[in-house]
Amino acid sequence: MPDLFLFGTLLDAPLRELVAGGAVATRPAVLDDHAVHRAEGADFPALVAQPGTRVEGLLLTPDATQMARLHFYEEGFGFAPEPVTVMAEGQRVEAIVYRPRDGVTASDTPWDLAAWQEGWGALTRRAARESMGYFGQIDGATLRERVSTIFVRADAALRAEGEPVPCTLRAGTHRDAVQLDDRRVPYAKFFAVDESDLKHPLYDGGMSRQVTRAAFNMADAVTVLPYDPVRDRVMLVEQFRFGPYARGDLRPYVLEPIAGRIDPGETPERTARREAEEEARLALGPLHFVARFYPSPGATTEYLYSYVAEADLPDGVQTIAGSDAEDEDIRTHVITFARLLELMKSGEVDTAPLFATVLWLERARAAGRFA
Repeated sequence: MPDLFLFGTLLDAPLRELVAGGAVATRPAVLDDHAVHRAEGADFPALVAQPGTRVEGLLLTPDATQMARLHFYEEGFGFAPEPVTVMAEGQRVEAIVYRPRDGVTASDTPWDLAAWQEGWGALTRRAARESMGYFGQIDGATLRERVSTIFVRADAALRAEGEPVPCTLRAGTHRDAVQLDDRRVPYAKFFAVDESDLKHPLYDGGMSRQVTRAAFNMADAVTVLPYDPVRDRVMLVEQFRFGPYARGDLRPYVLEPIAGRIDPGETPERTARREAEEEARLALGPLHFVARFYPSPGATTEYLYSYVAEADLPDGVQTIAGSDAEDEDIRTHVITFARLLELMKSGEVDTAPLFATVLWLERARAAGRFA
């Protein structure tokens, strides 16, 4: 089994152990005439030839299972092993190193392990937990198709841990009190199906019998309703939605606020502005926080951050837009707030985030918040 030279994110010991399946013995090694720079447009490392410099890394000799796990993980990011000669303990050693196979361009900015650990370490480790759970079930090429959604789910999990809600009425029972007996992920693409056998604390102090529960594991998301306080108008988006179609709804095109998932590294506020540009070609003014909530906690992990945004909505601002990469076909409507209330009463508006946001806006208008 060849030695493996590590120079980038796998220098992070917790990540390395997650990927390899446990602690592995390493020794210092050096790759001459190279440097490690940030990849263009991203914060992962890329080797660049640079005479007179050296890359300090680690050399490990994995067993067959560890090597298979490492190959699987790196292929998920589009990396493949290539031969390299390094110096270790004063000796030349023939080893392999992971390099991107799709021609990733390195920037001029040196990559820094400590900066990466601070900004992306926790997220990458969390994502690696899910990724390596698929080892032996799928190949690296399939993992690569899932990596982006794995990261958004990991990002949502970290956000959930970092934003505890008050517990003045409801039970403050910690998740660690739930006994997880078995967990399965029978499907994982845009979302993952999480099916678990578990026991949970009962209000009388005991534990439930073992029950099986399932949920759609999804990204956190943002909704934003543009509102023009001068003209007293709002903008809605309309699009085909597979959920209503799958339910059997005869009219699977729905009216909603602008919405989209929170990408790793984004704040909900940044997501709101990005999605407004993508879905409506609209620049937003000040954002007003409405609420954060689970729209359907019995069936999905999705957590929404909802806003009203001040915006300029003159005649003719309606458009057909959306992200080509996501095959979106989105039509916008600009209507008066009074007309929006009529649509709610008639039942033409039937999406929960829009209901919640309109109720907030109705109260804010009555209180003179936008006067």
